[in-house]
Amino acid sequence: MKRFTLTSVIPVFAGTTIGAMVALAARCGQSRGPPNLQGCFMLRLLAVPALLIAAPAAAQDVTDPPSGSLTVSGGIDLVSDYRFRGLSLSDKDVAVQPAITVSHDSGFYLGAWGSNIDAGAAADDVEVDLYGGYETGIAPGVRLDAGLTYYWYPDGDGAFGPSDYGEGTLRLSYMLGPVEATGTVAYAWNQAALGDSDNLYLRLGLSSGIPNTPVTLNASIGHSDGALAPGGDYRDWSLGATATFDRFTLGLKYVDTGVRKTGVKAIDRRYDATVVASLGFAF
Repeated sequence: MKRFTLTSVIPVFAGTTIGAMVALAARCGQSRGPPNLQGCFMLRLLAVPALLIAAPAAAQDVTDPPSGSLTVSGGIDLVSDYRFRGLSLSDKDVAVQPAITVSHDSGFYLGAWGSNIDAGAAADDVEVDLYGGYETGIAPGVRLDAGLTYYWYPDGDGAFGPSDYGEGTLRLSYMLGPVEATGTVAYAWNQAALGDSDNLYLRLGLSSGIPNTPVTLNASIGHSDGALAPGGDYRDWSLGATATFDRFTLGLKYVDTGVRKTGVKAIDRRYDATVVASLGFAF
């Protein structure tokens, strides 16, 4: 991660290159000729993180410097399967996932994360998660993170009606010696995209680094109940490891769910057990 006192150099870049990127993303697919689907996908996926860089930079250019400094962190991951709470949202295909977060010394943060998805021929092929929140230490070894995420599917409304929805999240992390335990409660309230229903997700995660190695072991178990859960409710679990080398991270994890089978292979394959490989680059 790099710490910035944002100067006029970044706003100039934000007003030219980033502005052009966002404009191209907005017009993508509107020409009369055949659309370049791969080009549209990449432009849309990168436009929102680019705006997050531009916004604080532009604000810095026209206002007094903030009392604290900003931290800009991010990266891009390549995963063999995009699994969200155990479910494959890329239909077991490879996914590219860029992300960026702008955080302040006070504990407030704002960010965006994106991925290609495969929800069917009529649905959109991009997911963008816009998130913000506040993280702070509340006791020795204990941290609290309260946030809000907006799941945005560009052009998704044209496929099956309302598709975007919001979700509030509360995380509590505690260090148990060399092991970090994190409990998560995520609640999506009644919304049109959820069929005017709600969803509750509970998760417990454990992670621990192996001394004198770049390897970290991870395990998790979760339970989803509501509109986002196939069959009304299900459990998911995972076990894996990551190895970090400077800015690169290699990952491998086993993922499975307790979703009840439908007997339709094209549907059940999204819930089947799998091993997910990942390669990430951070800045």
